[in-house]
Amino acid sequence: MIEKQLCHSPIVYYISVLDSEAEWLCLLHAAFVNHMMFRAQIHEFKDRYNILAIDIIGHGKSTAVKKGDSILNMSAWMNGILHVEGIKKIHIVGVSLGSILAQDFANHYPDMVQSLACFGGYDINHFDLSLLQKNNKAQMLMMLKALFSIKWFAKANKKISAYTEQAQREFYELNIHFPKKSFMYLAGLDQMVNQFETNQRMYPLLIGCGENDIPMELEAIRMWKESEPYCRSVVFKNAGHCVNMDVPQDFHIVMEKFWKGEYF
Repeated sequence: MIEKQLCHSPIVYYISVLDSEAEWLCLLHAAFVNHMMFRAQIHEFKDRYNILAIDIIGHGKSTAVKKGDSILNMSAWMNGILHVEGIKKIHIVGVSLGSILAQDFANHYPDMVQSLACFGGYDINHFDLSLLQKNNKAQMLMMLKALFSIKWFAKANKKISAYTEQAQREFYELNIHFPKKSFMYLAGLDQMVNQFETNQRMYPLLIGCGENDIPMELEAIRMWKESEPYCRSVVFKNAGHCVNMDVPQDFHIVMEKFWKGEYF
């Protein structure tokens, strides 16, 4: 992967170019980690696709932030990257936080989306905010742990974010590098919610989560599927929140079939 930085932004991104005819994948990671949560996917798909992996603002190497930079700028920055790299259309894959940003990009730049796949997320255009209230206490406890120690936070967070022992270890090793000051860049996410109406999608949509994810997530996927019955949905067995890390082989099979328009 070649490391680059988008001019006039804090965003560092990574590309792997197979050839000019290959389709492009964009990988958007979960909160508190970085693009390397897609290590297995980069290895699996680099010989069949061109790959773009982005460190979200405040994560990984995207930390040289200046006044006025916000997570609300991510869609415009992503568009800037696609323009610089000459990418006309792209398959977007987002996990958790990445699924929110993937949808926001699709809301702003639908013509550039070849397909959209969201895991561990929810429909940001029609979200029942009461679902979040069920998890407020747990979220506050996690935040307090982070204020005292990122290692303490990461130790607890790995069990929420991943299900298998290997995935938990990998998530922890990425999470401990998350800077405390970067929590502030997550504050604007609520401004992306319920701001757009979902128009008829001109690209395929895939949504999903792991069977061992929190009940709120399973409910969010069920509600999303009801509102967009023609999208595809999948619940991965033996997986939690970050399904691409828990069951990478199953994840690869589903993604490949989705991009090719096959059933799974």
